[in-house]
Amino acid sequence: MSYTYDSITVRKIAPHVGAEIDGVDLSRPVTGRQLDEVHRALAENLVIFFRDQTMGVQEQRAFGQLFGELLVHPASPNAYPGLPDVMVLHADESSFTVDGENWHTDVSCAEVPPMGSVLHLTEVPDVGGDTMFASMYAAYDALSDRVKTMLDGMTATHDGEKGYRGKYINQPAGKVYPKAEHPVVCTHPVTGRKLLFVNRGFTSRINQLTRSESDAVLEFLFRHIETPLFHCRFSWRLGSVALWDNLATQHRALWDYFPNVRHGHRVTIRGERPVFQTAA
Repeated sequence: MSYTYDSITVRKIAPHVGAEIDGVDLSRPVTGRQLDEVHRALAENLVIFFRDQTMGVQEQRAFGQLFGELLVHPASPNAYPGLPDVMVLHADESSFTVDGENWHTDVSCAEVPPMGSVLHLTEVPDVGGDTMFASMYAAYDALSDRVKTMLDGMTATHDGEKGYRGKYINQPAGKVYPKAEHPVVCTHPVTGRKLLFVNRGFTSRINQLTRSESDAVLEFLFRHIETPLFHCRFSWRLGSVALWDNLATQHRALWDYFPNVRHGHRVTIRGERPVFQTAA
């Protein structure tokens, strides 16, 4: 289903995921019909992008709070001073790794993973530093009926140890990271559509399979998710903002700009526990 919009302009950048939004000034409160249409654009496109924004960190927090309560990241030590729910993303010539350089769903290791995130970049390289997004609706829909039947009802373990251990400096040796089990196939709470909910960053095992079976099926699904037909690619400019649905997408930040600087802030929005619902 495609919506029509009156207060904003929505321009798709790929068939399955991603759209640029014009007509919204995020330095000011988004209210009324415009807010309703931003919600609809997110539901339809899964990730939406705003160009040439001048909002500050407090305006970014206020925008994120229109979609839910903000969360504190369970692992990253890089919080904005005085605002623990604002994560600072920074890469430069001294970085040995960057956030999100592999396909992943943010904090899927939590019992209740985030609904979404708002990322605002305030310094970008001249070339490179794009972010890729993948639709988990499209990834699920493209599976054969037999594979869908096999996966429906299965659960997988998402382990913060896999995603976070050794990633951030100054982490205490005894740090305990979240670990949770979620359905391999989930039902989106807003759209009711089925989606694939495993990711290379955190998913360690399908619980109903032997270890060797799980490794083989997960590797097949990870490679399937990496199919370019399910993707969009966003090229950042100064002042660009992205808002994405963390349940229905995965993303990957391309670190092809070393030793140049990429800097920005992210707020993360509380979600709901992933569930699988069979058709009535």
